[in-house]
Parts: sequence; C-alpha cells; structure tokens
Amino acid sequence: MPKAHRPRHVGILVETDDSWGRNVVDAVCRFAQSNGWTVLIAPRDSQGRLRLPKVWKGDGIIASLRTTSSVQHVKNWRLPVVDVGIMVPKYDWLARVATDDTARGKMAFEHLRDRGLTHFACYAPPIGRYSDIRSEAFAAAVHAGGHECAMYEATPDDAAGWLTNYSNVRRWLATLPRPLGIFAADPYPARQLIEICSFDSIRIPDEVAVLSGDDDELLCNVASPQISAVELASHRLGETAAGMLARIMNGSPVPKRPKLIAPLRVRERHSTDILAMADDEIAEILRFIRDRASMGITVSDLLRAFPISRRRLEQRFRAELDRSPAEEIRRVRMAYVSRLLLDSDKAVSAVAAEAGFSTGASLSQAFRQHFGTTPGEYRKQNRAT
Repeated sequence: MPKAHRPRHVGILVETDDSWGRNVVDAVCRFAQSNGWTVLIAPRDSQGRLRLPKVWKGDGIIASLRTTSSVQHVKNWRLPVVDVGIMVPKYDWLARVATDDTARGKMAFEHLRDRGLTHFACYAPPIGRYSDIRSEAFAAAVHAGGHECAMYEATPDDAAGWLTNYSNVRRWLATLPRPLGIFAADPYPARQLIEICSFDSIRIPDEVAVLSGDDDELLCNVASPQISAVELASHRLGETAAGMLARIMNGSPVPKRPKLIAPLRVRERHSTDILAMADDEIAEILRFIRDRASMGITVSDLLRAFPISRRRLEQRFRAELDRSPAEEIRRVRMAYVSRLLLDSDKAVSAVAAEAGFSTGASLSQAFRQHFGTTPGEYRKQNRAT
C-alpha cells in the first residue's frame, strides 16, 4: 500500500492588525483548508516580531516582508517563499504577489479629480507600513492628468513621533491651495490628517478632501468624518499567493516577475463627498446622475431635466471629466452594481432589478463589457464567501 503523503505545513508571516492583513490570512487559510495544508499563523518571537519557531517543520512560507531582517529570517529557512508586499527588493529566490500601485494611484487620482478638484497632495510619512512606490504612483497619475502634486517632505522626527508630532504637518497644510485633494498612503496617516484638520477648523471635505490608499473597516469608519479609501482585492491577493506557493512547492519555478492585483474600487465615505467644480451646472448634473444612475437613466433624461443642448453637454463633460455623459452614467451605474455584489448576498437577478436592468442577462452583458468579467466571477474573486 503506498505511503500517504503528510500534509503541507505553511507558515503565514502577515500582520493581522488591520483589514488588509486579516483578509489576506483568511484567504490563505481557506485555500489551505481546501488543499489539506496545516498553517501556522503569525507566530512571534520574544521581541514580538513575526518569526517562525526553530522547532517548526515547514514546506513553504507566505509573508509580508517589510524589513531586511524579516527577509533574512525567511531566507534562512531555505523554503519556497511568496511575499505579499512590495516593500523590499524582488529577490530571485522568492515569489511576489502585490497590489498594483500604478492602478491604485490612477484610481485615487481619478476619484479626487472627478469631484472637481484641481489641487492635489500626497501624505505618506515613513512609518514602515508601505513603500515609496505607493505615493510615487499617485504623484505620477496626477502629473499624467496635467496637474501638480505637493509631496509631504518627511523630517527626522517623523519616524519616531509621527502620530503625535502634528506641527510639521500643520505647517505643510498651511502652504497648500484649497480646495485640496490629499492622498494619504494608508488609514493611519489618513486618520491623522482628519484629526489635524479638526484641530485647526479645516472643513472636510469642503476645504480638504482626504482619501486613504487602503481601507480599514475600523479606522476609516470610526473617524469623524468617515474616511474614503481605495479598497484592495486583499482576498484575491491571498488566494493568488497561496496558489502560487502551492505550485512552487510542487516543483514549478519561482516566477521572475511579481503578480500584480488591481484594486477593487474606491469605497466612498464623507471625507471626499464634494463636487468642487467651477461649472455649477455640470456639478448639478453629476449629482443628478449619482442620485438616479441605478434607475437606468440615459442622456435623454439629462437633456429633459436640464436646459442644455446635447452638443454643449458633451463639450462641457469632456472639459470637466474627460469623458462623455453616457460614459459617466455607465461608470456610476457599474460602481453601484459592484457595491451591491460585494456588500450584499443578493442574487444577480435581484442586483439587476435594483440597478435598473430588465434582466440578469442584460446586467451580465453590461458588466462584462465594463469590467471584463461576469458579476458572479467578480463576486467570487473578491469576496471571502
């Protein structure tokens, strides 16, 4: 009788103190359960660092590598490794799955720009939670859009006391034009900006709109006002990393290039709830679209509701948003559909009815044209259930 293979033992060195880390770990564990793995989740040494114990007998590691010491630790095990971050260089002995920062930067810029903002800034103090690539990608998207991006310049005391040392940030904010859209690298600096603006009576979002580069259910929802954030496909990232590790443990070569996962969407909250356009009529039309896109409105409905010609409407939308009214209606409608798919358990047919589609089939066709996948696959890839 052939000898049964023992289950794979996989170490998960990922912090679970935020939504991103918990979602990644959750997805890896679900993959592990389906494939007969045993997992060791976030073990720590006597100094509180994520470290695998010497007695562990493992086959592979999934880690969020943030320091050279963590890199050396996993390298010493001489096991297949998949890094789920992008904070350290890409070594040829490890694989990498990470969020596509270029896509994140573009999504963040477009969200702020679509609110009529023309002044932009980036706040990413060096706190060891993200790489400079995140802020550089946002700045590149702003520049590609024909605007300038004010970058916060860190000082030596930021690293030690960035959460309580508000003076440097206050001085920086005082030099910037308003209304202003600020991309904060993740929820921690975003929360700090909200607090500083509150202390200095800076109105959010009317004077300063704040968008976090990552979402966290606790930090973003308990802030006042609540913080809009780029929602990452963290479950998909964890599942992809687990699949990649499985292939490497089974003998496949380590991929030479990182696998990049695009963000899902911007989760809109009050901190960016603004339409700061110089063209008041277009701002009013945009509010009309956002209030009624789920009703299946068309450009003809806009022309009936507002005293404007189709040609002039097209010209002014192109000037303000660089897209047509029809494209804006589709964009807002599909964003509404994606929220329903990710935030509810409603059947596709029920989502279709709520979003103004005659049938589930018509929704699926429009959804595939917009997102390149079906509603069912989109939900399956980006939710834990």
